[in-house]
Amino acid sequence: MISAFTNIFKIPELRQRVLFTLAMIIIIRAGSAITTPGVNAEVLRQWFEHAGSNPAGGIAALFNLFSGGSLAHCAIFSLGVMPYISASIMLQLLTAVIPQLGKLSREDGGRRKIMQYTRYATIVLCVFQGFLLAKSLENPQANPFLPGIVDTMNRLGMALVPVPGWQFQVITILTLTAGTMFLMWLGDQITERGIGNGVSLIITVGILAQLPAGLVFAWRTFVPSGAAQQANVSPIVLVLLCLFLVFVIASVIAVTQAQRKISIQYAKRVVGRKVYGGQTQYMPLKVNYAGVMPIIFAQAILLFPSTIINMAFPQNPTAQWLANMLAVGWLHYVLFGAMIFFFSYFWVATQFQPVQIADDLKKYGGFIPGVRPGKPTADFLDFTMSRLTFAGAIFLTIIAVLPQLLSQWLRVPYMTAQFFGGTGVLIIVGVVLDTMRQIETHLLQRHYDGFLRKGKIRGARDSRPRMGSGQVLDDSKLVLIYAAIGVLVIAGITISIAFRR
Repeated sequence: MISAFTNIFKIPELRQRVLFTLAMIIIIRAGSAITTPGVNAEVLRQWFEHAGSNPAGGIAALFNLFSGGSLAHCAIFSLGVMPYISASIMLQLLTAVIPQLGKLSREDGGRRKIMQYTRYATIVLCVFQGFLLAKSLENPQANPFLPGIVDTMNRLGMALVPVPGWQFQVITILTLTAGTMFLMWLGDQITERGIGNGVSLIITVGILAQLPAGLVFAWRTFVPSGAAQQANVSPIVLVLLCLFLVFVIASVIAVTQAQRKISIQYAKRVVGRKVYGGQTQYMPLKVNYAGVMPIIFAQAILLFPSTIINMAFPQNPTAQWLANMLAVGWLHYVLFGAMIFFFSYFWVATQFQPVQIADDLKKYGGFIPGVRPGKPTADFLDFTMSRLTFAGAIFLTIIAVLPQLLSQWLRVPYMTAQFFGGTGVLIIVGVVLDTMRQIETHLLQRHYDGFLRKGKIRGARDSRPRMGSGQVLDDSKLVLIYAAIGVLVIAGITISIAFRR
């Protein structure tokens, strides 16, 4: 595996793709630290430092996790790429429900048209979410997701938005919308000229960027800062948590890669003097077919009842008890698990089409051994996928509940507990595996050893190809570009430290 990493820089095209991706990541992280005009980012930063260590600010901490820390600075990338992800999910579901969109997706150029609709929907969502965020920043005391923000403002003697008004709202909406669209463009550039899926890499880098903050919260919890203070949790628990983290990551990788291989055999056909078919192939059915979508849907829907009850009945003890049960109580876990099961089957029902697969197999002369073509094949695939989805839903439920249980029972900081499960770990594992798979494909195509497989001819090198539709730059020019980016990053960090002092 070590030789595979060294071989990456021996292939000119792959080296350029990796360096280009790293340069784009630096730009993305720089934009996550540029504060939106008119907002006092110090108030939010101070509040997140206190809210990240307890479940009270768990929802805001979760949003901050997916924005890569941009929300804590109220940066221009605060919305991240989540509006684009939400628009893509909406269009995917509408494609499965509306026949006209389904027909359009199967036509030539139809996918490009649907992608255009997705971008328009993204702009609408950005404007709507930007307006809500601007109103929330103007009146933070009315936001149920920012408990204690007023105390932070009083302690610092600062207002979150010194000059509220419609000018601030318009500037915030334009800034956040432009930030999200710029992130989408960067994601497209990474996909075309870099390595891996651009949008997925942006989300993954944002989650990993919060890992140092999670480690800081864990250090403050497990290691006392003074001689008179005592750690809240035993050091033995810390060792067990480290071992448990390795086990969780290994389990997520195993289940993410797990699949059921359905044997498909094709009948022999004679066309002229050539014989086609007769070979056996496999149809892989993934255990976790829905990915992280059921957890995202369940979290989004379960937010509303407790929020509405808190806002509608702020002084009613019964209503507050019910809101707490929906937020962190046993009722929350029951509904959370039930919704994950429901959306797991719902996603499979909308995306996996056994009837269409059976018709395609019958059209091209393929069949499953022991199963008759047509409707029996569709019933077999549907039954098999239902059992696999049940196992995947149980796995998703355990992974989704783990961070909350660790935060409540073992008093692990919520920011730290997010890396023991939930959507973050699933996204990181899936994106890292996909990126490594693409790098391995480049290595094997040029006869180098991959991460798990070996190439046929070691050391063989191809002529230098072109990257995308543009021309390949010389190595000297690339070195100058990346050196300039490195100098800018170092200068920015130095200036930031100097101003903080």
